[in-house]
Amino acid sequence: MADKIRNEQIDTLCDAFALLRSADECYNFLSDLCTVSEIQEMSKRLAAAKMLRDGITYSEIAATTGLSTATITRVNRALRYGNDGYHIVLNKLPE
Repeated sequence: MADKIRNEQIDTLCDAFALLRSADECYNFLSDLCTVSEIQEMSKRLAAAKMLRDGITYSEIAATTGLSTATITRVNRALRYGNDGYHIVLNKLPE
């Protein structure tokens, strides 16, 4: 999948994220780049990924996050068959 979306503009976006050194810098960049709804949706997907790794059921994740089971399935598919992006981030985040 990463190869399917790779282009110069997305390379620049990824480089921009890698330059951020604090949560405050990230908040500022995200709030300029995305709508509040988009940011909330991304945070819910990351939370779902963590819950899936912790063995939480789809119904519990849906109730906690408000995500649809279709979105939770997509997150689970990325965890199992994706490019390990969720795993890389979750392994680096403190508990």
